[in-house]
Amino acid sequence: MAKNKTIVVKGNEITIFQGAQSDYISLTDIARYKDAEHTDDIIKNWLRNRNTIELLGFWETLYNPNFKPVEFDGFRKQAGLNSFVMTPKKWIESGVVQPRKHQCRIDSSGIVPIRKIGSTE
Repeated sequence: MAKNKTIVVKGNEITIFQGAQSDYISLTDIARYKDAEHTDDIIKNWLRNRNTIELLGFWETLYNPNFKPVEFDGFRKQAGLNSFVMTPKKWIESGVVQPRKHQCRIDSSGIVPIRKIGSTE
């Protein structure tokens, strides 16, 4: 059965959802640190950043055998433009990637996706 635990980072509670095979960290809780009333905007702005899109594409290339690089190029070319909007839902619904179970590590350089320790996924 899945359960949640929290960690405290700089005085802010961050939820870690522990699934059967992998863990997930709450980006909403992280975004709440910047602006508690507009967490969705914080996440959308992070996702529309060219560097974020490049990181996600690199990650998918390494760990997702079903990644669609041709479709991804459309996002990559638009990333950073004022007219570009990306949401987690749009990322999944695009068909570029399949939902998977990976977690993120937070450190001084930002949000870094990593495999769960000991995972072969």
